[in-house]
Amino acid sequence: MHYTFQTNVGKVRTHNEDSGGVFSNEYGILAIVADGMGGHLAGDVASSMSVSFLEKEWANVQAVMTAKEAEKWLTEQCTRLNEYLYDHAMNHKECQGMGTTIVAALCTEEFVSLAHVGDSRVYIGNEFGFKLKTSDHSLVQELVNTGQITEEEAEHHPRKNVLLRALGTERAIKVDVQTLQVEEKQIIMLCSDGLSNKMETDEMEAILQADEPIETRAETFITKANERGGEDNISIAIVEYPNAVDADKAR
Repeated sequence: MHYTFQTNVGKVRTHNEDSGGVFSNEYGILAIVADGMGGHLAGDVASSMSVSFLEKEWANVQAVMTAKEAEKWLTEQCTRLNEYLYDHAMNHKECQGMGTTIVAALCTEEFVSLAHVGDSRVYIGNEFGFKLKTSDHSLVQELVNTGQITEEEAEHHPRKNVLLRALGTERAIKVDVQTLQVEEKQIIMLCSDGLSNKMETDEMEAILQADEPIETRAETFITKANERGGEDNISIAIVEYPNAVDADKAR
C-alpha cells in the first residue's frame, strides 16, 4: 500500500489545530485525521494527544485482527482516548472545553475498518465508484437527516460548524464504526472539514485518479482548498491499495 499524510494551516488561521498521520506495522496500516477545537492551543493539544495515543496503541498490536476484532479495537481505543482527553481537560484549566474530531481507517489486505466522531470525513473510491462513507455528527447534518433543510441549504448554513459529537467534550462518547471489503483499485481518503468544505465529491475523485505520485495528489488538494479561501486548517491522509495486476508483478 502507498500512503501519505499532509496538513496545512490555511490562509487565515495563525496556528494549526489539525493533527494526523499514517502508521504502519506488520498487521496493516492505521490512518488518522483529527481536527481539534477549544480555543488557543487547546485544539492543538486535543488533536495531537489523540494521534499520539492511537499511534502508540497501534504499535502495541500483537496479532492479526479479524474485521470484528478491528471494529472492537477501534471502538475501545476511541472510548479510552475520549476519557483520556476529558480527564486532561478537567485537570488543566487552560484546556477546559477542548475537544477533537477523529477519523481513523484501519487498513488490512482484506478489509478496511473505519471509526469516526465529529465532522472529519472518510471517502473511499474503488471499481464501484467514489463515495463519502461517514455521516457528519453536526447540527446541520441532523437537520438534513430529519428533512428540515436540503443538502444544498446545508452547504451554506450559518451553523455549519456546530458539532453534536466530539472526543473529549463529555465523559461518554458514541463511536461510529463500520467495515468495508477491499475492492479492486481501492483508495481511501481521510480529511478535515477545511478540505471537504471546499470541494465537491466528483472533483475529489478526479484528483485522486490522476496519474501522479500520491504525495502530489495530496498537495493538489491543499493547494485548491487554499486557493478557495483557506479559512480553516486543511488535513488529508490517503491510503492507496495496489491494483491486482501491479501486486502480481511485485511478487
